[in-house]
Amino acid sequence: MSRSNQTMVPEAREAMNKFKMEAANEVGVNLKQGYNGDLTSRQAGSVGGQMVKKMIEAYENGLK
Repeated sequence: MSRSNQTMVPEAREAMNKFKMEAANEVGVNLKQGYNGDLTSRQAGSVGGQMVKKMIEAYENGLK
């Protein structure tokens, strides 16, 4: 059985962590390295939402 939250390319883990920290900073959420289980659902969702927004923007800019 495959776990969906594993990084498909292990070498990309550091880049994804940097991307997550940048997105958190943009929405004003203070992430720390390692465990962040003390975040509210709203905070975690805003970080994930910002990441998706930036990925969509990058994709759309690549189409132009």
